[in-house]
Amino acid sequence: MAVLNFAKKKGGKRKPRAKKKIIKKAISRKPLKKKVTKAGVKKKAPSKAKVKKTVRINKSALPKIATIANEEFIGNVTHYFPKVQAAVVKISKGELNAGDKIHIKGHSSDFTQAVDSMQIEHSPINKAKPNDEIGLKVNSRVRINDNVYKVL
Repeated sequence: MAVLNFAKKKGGKRKPRAKKKIIKKAISRKPLKKKVTKAGVKKKAPSKAKVKKTVRINKSALPKIATIANEEFIGNVTHYFPKVQAAVVKISKGELNAGDKIHIKGHSSDFTQAVDSMQIEHSPINKAKPNDEIGLKVNSRVRINDNVYKVL
């Protein structure tokens, strides 16, 4: 319940008091620095933003990405459903059949499994082609953008 402050008038009637307004001040820029010379007063322009220096990296010091000879890149994980342990995989290259062995590699996941169950729109399929988004039953947790490889 709110309590109102009332001010008394001479006639005995009460009138609610007006609320105080909060005034916001505009933030102003710093004034220009003045330089006094014999010829007169000159104004300096504000200083420019600092430029970051580029750092050169020795390419031989970087770790080399190993290409896996017995694996073929198929696609990426686009979504994961933790309750049913299912992943949505966007097939971008190659084909995937039921019974194939796949390798899922990501930032924190790295495991190999056989393809037991594949679905498109809740209907089971045996073969997935490029540009298909399939539901895939997985043994472990996967994350978005994990890479999916077919073991040859």
